[in-house]
Amino acid sequence: MRSVYDFIIKPVGKRYDNEVKVGEHTLITNSSIESFKHVNNIAEVVETPVAFATPIRKGDLIMVHHNVFRVFYDMKGIKKNSRSFLKDNLFFCAVDQVYLYKRKDTWKSFGDRCFVAPVKNKDLLSTDKVADLIGILKIGNSSLEEAGINPGDIVGFTPNSEWEFVVDNQIMYCMKSNDIVIKYGLDRNEEEYNSRWATSD
Repeated sequence: MRSVYDFIIKPVGKRYDNEVKVGEHTLITNSSIESFKHVNNIAEVVETPVAFATPIRKGDLIMVHHNVFRVFYDMKGIKKNSRSFLKDNLFFCAVDQVYLYKRKDTWKSFGDRCFVAPVKNKDLLSTDKVADLIGILKIGNSSLEEAGINPGDIVGFTPNSEWEFVVDNQIMYCMKSNDIVIKYGLDRNEEEYNSRWATSD
């Protein structure tokens, strides 16, 4: 069974990623299904689309939009699956809902997506832990490479363009190539920011 335009996928683990191990204990960080930040976004590809070829293969891991596996309550208070739900533990996933794919333990960007790590805020008068609109490119793509922007470069991006993900226990912002608007020189000594909850084992 294959879809014409969509991937068919299944979640890796549970549909919600809301548990953190602290020592020998497991803590539930969130019990609300409405919170998109706790929806699992790692999936395994069961089938690829028929209509076109992609670099993603059957069996690859992909990082998807948080609404794919999300559960919600309708106006009558009835619990519903997302419209991506197919059957059992299988879901449809549109091409524009895929951000990364993993092969041989390496995440690669898909389409025009890229991932930027936030950096610590150096402003002593600010209570924000993360600097605004600046980060370190961690996962680039071919269009950024053509522009001379590569992983490790310090970049600036447009307001409200970033979506927070946790990639291999590291907080990163997902955005499009066009959202990267400046490449800073190496004289900026920026330090990556990562909160403790993202790295808990």
